[in-house]
Amino acid sequence: MSERRNINRGYQKLIVWQDAADLYVLTCSVFRKFQYELRRVASNQIASVDSVHRNIAEGYCRRSLKKCLQCLNVALGSLGESVSGTRVHRRSDQMSAEKCEQWDALAFNLENGLKQLIDSLQHKQFDGGWEGSSMLKERNAASGQTE
Repeated sequence: MSERRNINRGYQKLIVWQDAADLYVLTCSVFRKFQYELRRVASNQIASVDSVHRNIAEGYCRRSLKKCLQCLNVALGSLGESVSGTRVHRRSDQMSAEKCEQWDALAFNLENGLKQLIDSLQHKQFDGGWEGSSMLKERNAASGQTE
């Protein structure tokens, strides 16, 4: 696919969006192998992880800080739903310990990144220092990475 750039697609540079995309890819590889009778369970898990990167992108594309934060909190909620599902899938031997550990490590990193981004943006909200494009700078700076 050609790389097309504009301000509305800047979310793709966000570390949290990249981590969320990686988590989605891993989730699909694990859950598409579920037995037929667990198809609905697998579909729900994939959908909850799919919601994470989509809400990060939507939040980035919003120019209102309040709406941006709302989308990021929805992403964090979807991630929490996914973590809960994975824990139960592991307990019921539907996931191997190795895949569960790999998945959980990536989800944990993403969860912490989202929390840092939300905290940073909330701080800007209270200080009045919000610029519509500052989300990328905030998260990547919090992780020590530059553009």
